[in-house]
Amino acid sequence: MRASGPSRRAVLAGTAAAAAITAIPSFPGAAAAATPFYRWRNVVIGGTGFVTGVLFHPSVRGLAYARTDIGGAHRWDDRSARWTPLNDDLGWDDWNLLGVEAMAVDPVHPDRVYLALGTYTQSWAGNGAVLRSENRGATWARTDLAVKLGGNEDGRGTGERLLVDPRDSDTLWLGTRHDGLLKSTDRGVTWAAASGFPGLPSGNGQGVILLAAAGRVLYAGWGDSDGTSANLYRTSDGTTWEAVPGQPSGTSAKVPIRAAYDCHTRELYLTYADAPGPNGQSDGSVHKLAVASGAWTEVTPVKPGGTTSDGSSDTFGYGGVAVDARRPGTVVVSTNNRWAAVDTLYRTTDGGRTWTSLKDSAVLDVSETPYLTFGADEPKFGWWIQALAVDPYDSKHLVYGTGATLYGTRDLKHWAPQIRGLEETAVRLLISPPTGQAHLLSGLGDVGVMYHERLTTSPSRGMASNPVFGSATGLAQAAARPSYVVRTGFGDHGNGAFSHDGGRSWAPFAAQPALAKDAPGPIATNSDGSVLLWSFVHWDGTKYPAQRSTDNGATWSEVAGYPRGATPLADPADPTRFYAYDTDTGTLFASTDGGRTFSGRASGLPSGDSQFQLAAAPGRSGDLWLSTKTNGLYRSTDGGATFTKLTGCRASHTLAFGKSADGSDYPAIYMVGATETITGVYRSDDGAKTWVRVNDDRHQWGWIGATIAADPRVYGRVYIATNGRGIQYGEQA
Repeated sequence: MRASGPSRRAVLAGTAAAAAITAIPSFPGAAAAATPFYRWRNVVIGGTGFVTGVLFHPSVRGLAYARTDIGGAHRWDDRSARWTPLNDDLGWDDWNLLGVEAMAVDPVHPDRVYLALGTYTQSWAGNGAVLRSENRGATWARTDLAVKLGGNEDGRGTGERLLVDPRDSDTLWLGTRHDGLLKSTDRGVTWAAASGFPGLPSGNGQGVILLAAAGRVLYAGWGDSDGTSANLYRTSDGTTWEAVPGQPSGTSAKVPIRAAYDCHTRELYLTYADAPGPNGQSDGSVHKLAVASGAWTEVTPVKPGGTTSDGSSDTFGYGGVAVDARRPGTVVVSTNNRWAAVDTLYRTTDGGRTWTSLKDSAVLDVSETPYLTFGADEPKFGWWIQALAVDPYDSKHLVYGTGATLYGTRDLKHWAPQIRGLEETAVRLLISPPTGQAHLLSGLGDVGVMYHERLTTSPSRGMASNPVFGSATGLAQAAARPSYVVRTGFGDHGNGAFSHDGGRSWAPFAAQPALAKDAPGPIATNSDGSVLLWSFVHWDGTKYPAQRSTDNGATWSEVAGYPRGATPLADPADPTRFYAYDTDTGTLFASTDGGRTFSGRASGLPSGDSQFQLAAAPGRSGDLWLSTKTNGLYRSTDGGATFTKLTGCRASHTLAFGKSADGSDYPAIYMVGATETITGVYRSDDGAKTWVRVNDDRHQWGWIGATIAADPRVYGRVYIATNGRGIQYGEQA
């Protein structure tokens, strides 16, 4: 899943110099003392993100953990058949810790669990951290590391890179991507480089790619081998490491992906590929090591490189591997990156001599999460399958992760998403309509646009189709005609569509500009739905001229004077007015001729960050609000001719309007920002004179700066777009 996140460009600080900007004093009560109690829940979609690992506890029935690439870790409770999120308390400054690099449990102490957190290893990302819990993740203690981890980088589905030493529960091992092997002898409180490990710090981004125990011997996989040098090491004393003799080599065994130990047969099974994945694999193999004799045996179910029935090349690697703790010689492995023939699970009951493809007899039921058809007649068995686990107390209970969900079975034939409670969507766009059946429309990364008839069940229509989008880039509703909605995004069969029933059903634009395929950006429609403005921004940041349509997308023409790449905003009351904020120059542009031409108005506003956002108060013409991140919040009541800085708001990242409080003549304002020091979710019932924080320290969800929406029909209800924890909605008790 491609994740968005905080801007990597430095925010330009300082005071604006233009005469069009004035400042007003801070409000003494900006951070109200009495915080209302809010109940927070996920808007149910069901997954939508890459589950990178699943780990059943070996000594507790029904206890398991899952890790994700951008949505934190979760704990499974078999009695309630739900996942509980474990990292929602990570706040704004800790956004980089919501990517889970690895996890580990202690077989001897069932309540202990450990997480290695860190999403990116680039210079702009913070260092990683290790969390440790004595109560199954209900509370955590934290150690910040001096190295970076990459839970959302290539190789994120490998591992586990974190291990509790089977000889001593106080000793933990952590494999890093660029800094070798780390060791802790005090249950993760302190960490140091492990002495004697032969792998050198690497710039290739994989490093120590897996850690596994076979009895009292530890094994470490090295992910940066060239295919001829060693990529598997072992130690029996925790100090002296050696390359495992006789290990496989060559392209098909270049990168060890995962390992699992059958304690009954004393055999260590390993999957391999020619790249770490989840993308880019074209070759792979499966091998087992008899740890007592040192003998290696290749047990690859099907060798990559053949052809499918339609003549396509059947290339793939191998990903997950899991042993059945109750049945010696019973092992399950997964293919990965097998797009032509579709990925599968292979199962053996005789130590790898023969294999059966579980996909061939599988019956998939996705009725609980209909989006998994992705606009097709039937769902795929899976893709990006690297997370795989067999319940140690139930041989027929298997789960495996895909790029969008977790599938589970209890009989090896019937499969359904086992995903309740685990929502990992990267949310980009939100609309809460003033009328209609749905209280929410969402634009998402990877899974397009959804129409939420109910907040507690996955949308019955799944992803918006005709056309189906991968990731949404634009979503807009006509303020005076809410039945009319338009959307844009990346798709193979069109990049723009409209709806005349509030988003229940869609039709593609009759035509689209040539730029739309590779650079579909945000879109706006004026208040009566008679004009469309479509902006174009390539994924690499290149900006192009905007286009205008007055015939529902049948024809398009370039807009004069429009700032390239800017997000268009329609005036909610006057159909002749549009606005656009040029973040490059800090200038507000406006149109009074239905979007035909634009001209600059207020200038000298904050600039330099493409994530600055402009919003319009509903039902009012020219009432504009500008969120400029740590530069604060600005307001214009004259259509952008002048702006006033509200200095009672230290930071404003995104803002929305909802139903007014009783006795108020102005909509309730909701903001992700900060009045003083804490970045959180705030509400104002008096036009931004005072603010109250409505989330709490247990509900923070990392970076939540993409967008926010508030319900115009339900006072106090607010919808939060997260970057990996789906859509959160809060309601005042």
